[in-house]
Amino acid sequence: MLRAICLSAVAMTAIVGARYIVASGGFALATRLTRPGLYAGLDRQMRREIGWSLASAAIYGVPAGIVAWAWHDLGWTRIYTDLDARPLWYLPVALFLYLFAHDSWFYWTHRWMHRPKWFRIAHAVHHASRPPTAWAAMAFHPVEALTGAIVIPLLVFFVPVHVGVLGIVLTIMTVMGVTNHMGWEIFPRFVWAGPLGRWLITASHHQRHHERYGCNYGLYFRFWDRVCGTDDGLGDFARHGRHRAAAQIPAAAGRGADPGRAAAGGEPGR
Repeated sequence: MLRAICLSAVAMTAIVGARYIVASGGFALATRLTRPGLYAGLDRQMRREIGWSLASAAIYGVPAGIVAWAWHDLGWTRIYTDLDARPLWYLPVALFLYLFAHDSWFYWTHRWMHRPKWFRIAHAVHHASRPPTAWAAMAFHPVEALTGAIVIPLLVFFVPVHVGVLGIVLTIMTVMGVTNHMGWEIFPRFVWAGPLGRWLITASHHQRHHERYGCNYGLYFRFWDRVCGTDDGLGDFARHGRHRAAAQIPAAAGRGADPGRAAAGGEPGR
């Protein structure tokens, strides 16, 4: 049994790592082709982002491997393959449930990571990317990677989901993770600047978080940011199609204050 779990974990680690390389590499190439010079001078940062991200892939791969083993060998999960097992209307419902649950988990753990102690211990690794690039999607300290790696593996033991829907969830997670960090908007303006953009997160919204730290904590939806008063609109680069040349730590930190405290400090407008 242990051997089977280990083999499954190794296989899933390789898949997660390959998925990261393909997705981040593809969007980094798109950036190079469509926004020449956007990542100029960031080669060292991008190498660091890749290193942390590949380490995170191993952490994501272990629980994913356990899920694959529990599903394939034991049938313990609520993943199903027969479309007749549940009504077709349940497919989009399951998709929304998984995305909303993941987004909720991400929002609250993300805010927790911005408390001074945990920012210094873990989350500072991610915010060391200034500005973030397409390679920063998984650039996490192991503690933060662990918090992100367990939520969907836990959900599959409790919430029924078709294997195809689960694949869509993982695809959305990957695409949003990369595009939210790459420094420009890949989606049409009507998506991020129109009514839809009031509730969905794209690069314009998440870039604001990397500019100001104490706002815009969500992953897919702006729901919790709006409910909790942490929504601070779109990043400055939204008006210009790219990030500012040098996004810096908030001014309070730059004057010698604790960067973790500055990152945790205040909700927008405070």
